[in-house]
Amino acid sequence: MPRYRLTLEYDGGPFAGWQRQDDVPTVQGVLEAAAEAINGAPVTAHAAGRTDAGVHALGQVAHLDLGKDFRTDTVRDALNQHMRPHPVAVLEAERVGEDFHARFSAKRRHYLYRLVDRRPPLTLDRGHVWRVPYRLDAEAMHHAAQVLVGQHDFTTFRDSQCQADSPVKTLEAISVSRVGAEIHLTCRAISFLHRQVRSMTGSLVEVGSGKWSARDLKAALDAADRQRCGPVAPPDGLYLTKVDYEG
Repeated sequence: MPRYRLTLEYDGGPFAGWQRQDDVPTVQGVLEAAAEAINGAPVTAHAAGRTDAGVHALGQVAHLDLGKDFRTDTVRDALNQHMRPHPVAVLEAERVGEDFHARFSAKRRHYLYRLVDRRPPLTLDRGHVWRVPYRLDAEAMHHAAQVLVGQHDFTTFRDSQCQADSPVKTLEAISVSRVGAEIHLTCRAISFLHRQVRSMTGSLVEVGSGKWSARDLKAALDAADRQRCGPVAPPDGLYLTKVDYEG
């Protein structure tokens, strides 16, 4: 059966995450319903990462198999047509070999977390950025974040419901910078633990507010104790921006 790799963009606000569920809307459910409409039979979609409820994507990657060899632009446009009015869009569709798997073939995942440190409430960006109602020191956050780079036991920043076999992960890079009125945290790794990015972001906000120092963040990491994590950042500001594959 022809296999198609899809690059997806979506607003995670209306969804209970990526993974299909019977009683609530999910991104996978919407995509699979659209695929079934053009395929004439049920289709299973596999994603590079199972984003949580409220988490957005600018470059999620998924794959699915269809019973007919469609042109790639036909797959893209037909899926988008059938997914309306849900806030999900296929940006690109391409044919791939049967050995390609959106999750297991992925070499690296990139995330962005958007914050804005202002007192007034959000209007246009509500639900798409985390508003912190006090000034944050982005430079201090960036400096402290570098202690997280490398291979570590990230138990402190691991959700209690995480199903990963090991808490040991390698964070390849993390950066915090002020971009206009916002603060952007970007990071990349082969893979992440459940809610690791949101947990690290919340703890870095403690640094930005002056409640924690870089030494406090390192002590929390070294403790390998979930109780030492700062407040977990909400899903609103988190985006899966890109997934890297071989070649």
